[in-house]
Amino acid sequence: MNMKALALALMIAAAAGAADARGCLKGAVIGGVAGHIAHHHALAGAVIGCVVSHHMAHEHDRRLALQAEHRR
Repeated sequence: MNMKALALALMIAAAAGAADARGCLKGAVIGGVAGHIAHHHALAGAVIGCVVSHHMAHEHDRRLALQAEHRR
């Protein structure tokens, strides 16, 4: 098995097992495709996409919580 494929499979398995991995898989897919197009860096793109998408989902949840708090 290719080392990149193994690393990607391990990353996906770890992300799928985590309960708080909102957005990670979607970001990994999008980042992987973008990384592949940008000079065959699919693995790096997948990792970066996962991290960024997870952060964006966390920020979105935080904004929703603040809005709900202000409505009380």
